[in-house]
Amino acid sequence: MNKLPSAKRAEILGMMVEGVSLRAISRLTGASKNTIVKLLEDAGEAFSDYQDRTLRNLPCKRVQVDEIWSFVYAKQKNVANAKAAPEGAGDIWTWTAIDADTKLIPSWYVGARDSAAAQHFIGDLALRLAGRVQLTSDGHRPYLEAVEQSEVAGLVETVFRPR
Repeated sequence: MNKLPSAKRAEILGMMVEGVSLRAISRLTGASKNTIVKLLEDAGEAFSDYQDRTLRNLPCKRVQVDEIWSFVYAKQKNVANAKAAPEGAGDIWTWTAIDADTKLIPSWYVGARDSAAAQHFIGDLALRLAGRVQLTSDGHRPYLEAVEQSEVAGLVETVFRPR
């Protein structure tokens, strides 16, 4: 198996950061689309591992949480009529926590928009914080339940503001 040199990997990742399409990156660098996708997967795992190891004991004071909607393959309402929709097709939510002062994102989670996802997300966030925080959200009920059920309950002061 051929390995891409470090300089070529850095060039490809830089192009991805700039929003260049996979097809264009393939054309510009001569690397196959499969190689580029594999590099993206490897980089994503490495970045996730790095974040998990280093974003601990954070001195955040004000944290804002929210979810961002997207879809995989097709929107949820169209999955039933989609041709060969893969497992997991449909609506997907990226749960994000952002430090209001530094703009650091100490925690994120990709999943459904339900209580189980909120519990996982808030639990992960709690493990990354050094002390009490003011937690601000839009009042989405799963946040309320997750904060009450989580270890974070003793660490946060919740403030819910409507959108």
